[in-house]
Amino acid sequence: MDEVIRRRIRFHGLVQGVGFRYRARHAASAVGATGWVRNDPDGSVAMEIQGTEAQIDRVIRMIERGMYVRVERMEQKTIPTEPDERGFETRSGYDW
Repeated sequence: MDEVIRRRIRFHGLVQGVGFRYRARHAASAVGATGWVRNDPDGSVAMEIQGTEAQIDRVIRMIERGMYVRVERMEQKTIPTEPDERGFETRSGYDW
């Protein structure tokens, strides 16, 4: 079985007002990843996602295929996993 990891990702580009968070939640649920996504005040979208490398890559590809979504840049870092987390949610607030 592949190792479960957690990534904090910030997406820049045309990522707000284009269904990005809906797509992220739908894609993560479809592949079995957990975490959250939110819009930030600088126009970027922040996400923490937990799953295997393959699951996370698949979610990102699914988001980027979205009509109107244009990811110009991503900042990623691996962070500690949250073993008790269940599901993937849309959040509000800006506590990056």
